[in-house]
Amino acid sequence: MNTAPSLTLTRLDVQRLERLIGSLDESAPGVKALQAELDRAEKVVGHDEVPPGVVTMNSRVHCREESSGKDYHLTLVYPQDAGGEGKVSILAPIGCALLGLSVGEQIDWPAPGGKTLKLTLIEVEYQPEAAGEYHR
Repeated sequence: MNTAPSLTLTRLDVQRLERLIGSLDESAPGVKALQAELDRAEKVVGHDEVPPGVVTMNSRVHCREESSGKDYHLTLVYPQDAGGEGKVSILAPIGCALLGLSVGEQIDWPAPGGKTLKLTLIEVEYQPEAAGEYHR
């Protein structure tokens, strides 16, 4: 497996996600992986300092699975908002892996059946911070 890319997170996202983790049983699916991602963040910045090409909570992204060339348009959301078309929970493996990623970086996506797929972040189509929307 490749070295994981460096992460840039916003202070507000970190605070909200730490509250989420604190509200869940530590054995709940995705909790340990999310905590590990928060712990390895290299930069934690203010919501007005995050570059527009970084995935934050409620960002909509365009990514491509490298071996098939299939494109995905996903929105990274809190668990209670997941389930709609393209809405991926932060507690899902792909959601957790997208958080803090920058355009052009790749992640390994654990797919059903034990396969690992490689996703490249092509574009952050919408980022709340770049749009001046900090309330989520």
